[in-house]
Amino acid sequence: MLRRRHPFPALLRLFSTACRRRCYPPPRQHPTNPAAVPGLPPPPVAKKVPFTVSAHGTSWSDQYHWMRDTSDPDLAALLAAENAYADAFVASAGGGGLRARLSAEMRSRLPPSAASPPQPWGPWLYYQYVPEGKEYPVLSRKLRPSGSLARTALNFLSGLKKEQVLLDWNEIAEKFGYVHIGNCRISPDHRFLAYTLDTSGDEFFSLEVKDIQSEHTIFSSPHKGIVSLAWSHNSDNLFFTVCDETLRPNQVLCKNVRSDEAGFLVFMENDINCCVDITSTKDFKYITVYVLESGHVRSGLWPVWKRADKVQYFLEHHNGFFYILTNAPLEGTETETGGYYLARCRAEKSEMDKWQVVAIPGSDCTFQDMDIFHEHLVLFIRKGGFPLICSINMPIDVDFQVRKELDDLDPWFFPVPSNLCSILPGSNNDFMSSTYRLVVSSPVLPDLTVDYNMRMKTFAILHQEEVTGLSSNLFTVGLQSNITGIQQNLQIIETSQNWSDLSKLFSCERVQVISHDGVSIPLVILYSQEAHRHGESPGILYGYGAYGEDLDKSWCSDRLSLLARGWVVAFADVRGGGDSLWHLAGTKANKINSIQDFSACGTHLIKEGFVHKNRLCAIGCSAGGLLVGAVINMLPDLFSAAVLKVPFLDICNTMMDSTLPLTILDYEEFGDPNITDEFDAIRSYSPYDNLSPGICYPPVLVTASFNDTRVGVWEAAKWVSKVRDVACQSCSRSIILKTNMQSGHFGEGGRFMRCDETAFEYAFLMKALGMDDNDIAAK
Repeated sequence: MLRRRHPFPALLRLFSTACRRRCYPPPRQHPTNPAAVPGLPPPPVAKKVPFTVSAHGTSWSDQYHWMRDTSDPDLAALLAAENAYADAFVASAGGGGLRARLSAEMRSRLPPSAASPPQPWGPWLYYQYVPEGKEYPVLSRKLRPSGSLARTALNFLSGLKKEQVLLDWNEIAEKFGYVHIGNCRISPDHRFLAYTLDTSGDEFFSLEVKDIQSEHTIFSSPHKGIVSLAWSHNSDNLFFTVCDETLRPNQVLCKNVRSDEAGFLVFMENDINCCVDITSTKDFKYITVYVLESGHVRSGLWPVWKRADKVQYFLEHHNGFFYILTNAPLEGTETETGGYYLARCRAEKSEMDKWQVVAIPGSDCTFQDMDIFHEHLVLFIRKGGFPLICSINMPIDVDFQVRKELDDLDPWFFPVPSNLCSILPGSNNDFMSSTYRLVVSSPVLPDLTVDYNMRMKTFAILHQEEVTGLSSNLFTVGLQSNITGIQQNLQIIETSQNWSDLSKLFSCERVQVISHDGVSIPLVILYSQEAHRHGESPGILYGYGAYGEDLDKSWCSDRLSLLARGWVVAFADVRGGGDSLWHLAGTKANKINSIQDFSACGTHLIKEGFVHKNRLCAIGCSAGGLLVGAVINMLPDLFSAAVLKVPFLDICNTMMDSTLPLTILDYEEFGDPNITDEFDAIRSYSPYDNLSPGICYPPVLVTASFNDTRVGVWEAAKWVSKVRDVACQSCSRSIILKTNMQSGHFGEGGRFMRCDETAFEYAFLMKALGMDDNDIAAK
């Protein structure tokens, strides 16, 4: 499902930024008073227009409803004034230079250029790299030489084969001022590149198909709002989904890229509560929307199973069988399994309802995802709350009359450095490969690119993210993590395969926090063993808690600026994220659980002395902004400052407007406001609707994007204006709004621009806590 309040997408992991500083002043009881800063103008004052909202017999006033009209020139003028005020507020931090120093630190830690190890697929090596001094990646390929993978990679880096540039994000950004590539697919014969492109930030993607041999664009779709792409087995036909005006993918079209004939409609989803996604099986023999034979595009669709509420199916094909990852009720089982299991059936239309259960997860284990190859099936699982990946030999030869658990299939679990790691798959396009690529990362482990040989049950570390400019004590930690240059790194992989992290410098621990109802909430706490001061340190608590998404805890070198100054960085895995049961425990009427979980984690950090009681901050992105905003209303004294990034703050009004993008699809997550009980639940925690007059709210930086179609720019503008109107006059002057007038929900995305954005956020938090840090710079 498309998610309106989705967290920021994981950009290519090798594009992480870096920063570091190392001290802080003594604790202060109150944030700095912006009114005392010379030259700071008064905050903007938004106009008020009478407007009454009514629902379920209740009426209330919303004087900032007019901001919903983004064409109103008064809104543009207000946002410009807010930007000027935000810039002036942060510019005074650190005597006027803190933001610039932070940005310079972060940029200095970025290597001049960056590249991913090449990934074999057919006769080619595909890879991405960021050219020196550039913001964005370039997708390229070279012909694949013979020899070991390490030798292949060295030849590639030495330029022994001619490079073909397939797609350069930088060229598009220079032409349009903004670039967002949503989907990118190479055809099975390696002849064509199809990709979706957004040049405004509104996410109504266009579709381009490039003939790689001629280097010409051979097809540009007349439709906007393209989401999914899938190639047919013979590379003649490209399938793609198209959105309606609410960003709901509801059509599947097919276009023969070798013909001038117009594309044709394959499928239309008429249920406004559902969206449609497509993909091809790994061997490209089938397209899965229902099921369609890839080589017979007009032969009709096969239903996988009868449609049922909240039941999902994910298909792959192997040697005449469909392997199905599903949460459909198991026959003969009175209670739910709590998640997905693996089944299979013959890849024949008449056999689609004759399932055999291959394996159920087993105790304290859930299936999350799968991938498939000629000789192996790969399962993404969660065991004991931690992510793991395993492979199973194919074909699976067991007695299907007896129900099996995962361990009965003799899985090989991929070794990872610790259970705190995040694990992201590489492209892994080659169905015939016996190697599976992952990017492994943790709060103290710079991103590792690792190839797992499923046949030999061995692994090879290909590359670790380069973090340049570290001080000497950091530089000496780890055998591989700080060797500069990818080529040097690759030259030692055959003799040294050690996991290299920064755990000697930074403590990273996972604790359980008891929430309001006795449920244990995982909390990951990161801090410098040298700089942290018990009971005195400042800290940041991150949260999200929606759509079943895991909170990103992968390596981010931005944090070095905070950690070296004694900051604590913590991650609360509140209900609403995670696996299916944990997700459901934080949806609809249960959303209050997410909010209570987050406040419990913040209280724990203070109570246990990780963070000073007047120095705890919070950061929430998108739906995470709703989480933080709700806690601020409930406990305004808990956080001393906060950053809300493209936050979902006006949930009640937004959910009542079904014409807005993705609103109806969000009923499943937050509730349907047309139902009285669900409306009452939404309104009870809505950050915008629960602001209290006269309350001293903490300093808050709210960021927004003008072209955002997932969370309207007016949500941030309305919340900031209302806080200034109803809250304590002195404290509310520290509520600031920063709007990007050119981008969408996911921001600019360039690696240097992200340094500037992060520096702005950190400078705001340091100023809000009175930690201007004027005389200290990290080395």
